[in-house]
Order: sequence, then structure tokens, then C-alpha cells
Amino acid sequence: MDVSAIVTPRMANATALSIALPAVSPWLLRLFLLYARRYMQRSFHAVRLLRAGQPPQLPDRPLVVYCNHPSWWDPLLCLFLAQHYFPARTHYGPMDAAALARYRFLTRLGFFGLATGTRQGAVTLLRVGQALAQRPQTALWITPQGQFTDPRQRPTRFQPGLGHLGRCLSSAAFVPLALEYPFWHERFPEALACFGDAVLIDQFPPRRATDWTALLARQLEATQDRLTEAARQQAGEPFETLLRGRVGVGGVYDLWRRLRAWQHGDAFQPGHGRDD
Repeated sequence: MDVSAIVTPRMANATALSIALPAVSPWLLRLFLLYARRYMQRSFHAVRLLRAGQPPQLPDRPLVVYCNHPSWWDPLLCLFLAQHYFPARTHYGPMDAAALARYRFLTRLGFFGLATGTRQGAVTLLRVGQALAQRPQTALWITPQGQFTDPRQRPTRFQPGLGHLGRCLSSAAFVPLALEYPFWHERFPEALACFGDAVLIDQFPPRRATDWTALLARQLEATQDRLTEAARQQAGEPFETLLRGRVGVGGVYDLWRRLRAWQHGDAFQPGHGRDD
């Protein structure tokens, strides 16, 4: 989720005010992660990360992980990746304030409310970003496209919020994350991910928010292109399998295949394609 309102200089100055970050509950987070893992195992053939797209660690910097937004699954997959690759960090993410009011337990998982499309929402995002910038062991997860977008759509376009965040922070690392959910050879789709090269804010000269938006969009687009090329191979070898899900079709079809394998003295293989 992103805030599309333009941030004026007066609004940027207002971000100096303090903001209370949600208190994350470790036990509730573990419980919800267990639910998310089992839910993904029932819904995907596998969850995979491209071996050439391992995440940067950068323990002395707060992270802003920004990803494309192809599906309803994105928050659950990001939650899984956050705990798998950055277990020592405390993670936060914006959510529409009206929706969060209906599911308040999500604040205990690190979600904070934004008034979508308003100036107050934009100010809140910048205040949270600046608060997290003072805590190296944190990560902020954002979907700057602002709406569901096909992962192959080019060019990759962002709403302005992420660029304003880049302009206002001084020490964070912005990490692009590409996501796709293609069908390969199985009944269930794959959940694929790839991290890109981090953009270290303090290694660039001062830029306008529009410059930051363009730079970060190019970084994510390059990461998406890398994942797309690997996904087209429809093979597990280029990927690290993080979570295995459901294999085979089931029902009468798999029963027939099992009987044929038994008839020929072969071991039954429920999968249909190349895998690692």
C-alpha cells in the first residue's frame, strides 16, 4: 500500500513530530506465521527465492523493502520472507486505516493505519519512516504501485510516496523485491520472489522526490526482469525452495497414475515437471 498525496515542504517539516509505533507481539506473530505457512502450503506448489536474488542483510541500517503488487497474497508472502530472512528485525507495514479498524489484531503484527489518498496519510508514512530510521534493526515493507498490477507490465510505475520517503531519510537501505505467482506444471501455482540490489540513501547526492521515485522504480523493474526470465524456464533449479506445498492433481486422475506406476513396477511420482 502507498500514499499518493503530494508531500509539500510544510508537510515534510511536520514529520519531525513524534509518532507511536505499534507494539509487535512476538507470540502472536509466531502464531500468525504458523497459520500463514500452512495456508501457503495448501495453496501453492512451492514458495521459492531465486538463488541469484538473495536479500542483503545490512545489519547496521534500517531497511525499506518495496515490492511490486501482483496479488492478494503479497502481505502473507512478505511476512514469510521477513521472518525467514530477517528474523532479528522488527517489521512494519502500512494498511488502510478503515480496514485496520476492522482487524485491530493486525497492529500487534506491525501494521499501522494510513488514511489512504490523504495528506495526513502521507505525513504519517513519513513520520513512521523517520522513526524507523533511528532504529537499525527495523524494516518497513511497502507496495508503492498502490494497486494490483500485472508483474509483467512495463514500465514499472510508482505512486509518489516512496520517492518522498527516500528524500526525507538519510541512512536507510531501500531493497527492491519482485514477486510472481505463475503456474508451471502442477495444479497449484508457484510463489516466486527475488530481492534486488540495495540502494543506500547516503551514497547518493541530494535528490528531488521525483528523482528518487524514478531511481527506485528502475531498480525494482530490473529485479522483476531477472525474476521473469527465471520464471519462464518453468524449472526449480534456479531457485531455493523455501516451502513445499501441494503436488499432483489428486482424485481419480492420480489414482489411475498410481495404479499404472504399480503395474510397471515404478515408484509413483505425483509431480509433473522438473523440480529441485
